[in-house]
Amino acid sequence: MKVIAFLGSPRKDGNSELLLKEAVRGIDEAGLNVHMFNLSLMNISPCQNCGGCEDTGTCIVEDEMYQIYDAIRTADRIILASPIFFFGISAQAKIMIDRCQAFWCEKYLLKKPIPEGEYGRKGLLLLVGGMKKEIGIQCAEATAKAFFRTVSVPEHKTLGFLGVDAKGEILKHPTALKEAYEAGKALVKVQQ
Repeated sequence: MKVIAFLGSPRKDGNSELLLKEAVRGIDEAGLNVHMFNLSLMNISPCQNCGGCEDTGTCIVEDEMYQIYDAIRTADRIILASPIFFFGISAQAKIMIDRCQAFWCEKYLLKKPIPEGEYGRKGLLLLVGGMKKEIGIQCAEATAKAFFRTVSVPEHKTLGFLGVDAKGEILKHPTALKEAYEAGKALVKVQQ
């Protein structure tokens, strides 16, 4: 089973990364490796809406997104971790998602969705933000849901934590780390 994870936080060792590390720990304990993409350290240009992918399903911009395209295409499980900024996912995560327009064209225009694979395709969304209102999670999740649907991940779980802003503050949350760890374990459990 191939598992990939996207860290959308620009803050090193921030709350999103701490949550993601716990989910990955649950996966590691199941004997699987996770290929991690730290989006803030990658050279990924934003989508230019040029239409270059409409006839082929292949983006014409050549940058580090090509590593991600290959990983998404062959993944069985996909994790996205992001802070919530202004009721949305981070810019780093959004650039990556916008560049998945090529997958949208491939799936909906060319009628070639990514195959389900031996284990099916599932996702996990980890969100954390300083605001207190649920709308932050709802808005960020709407974008992530469109991403998952576009890359043929029909099912995902969302863990969202509000009122968590300062670096490392997630460590004080009574259940967040345990929930992330359990979600990681559950993500890779194969139904018999």
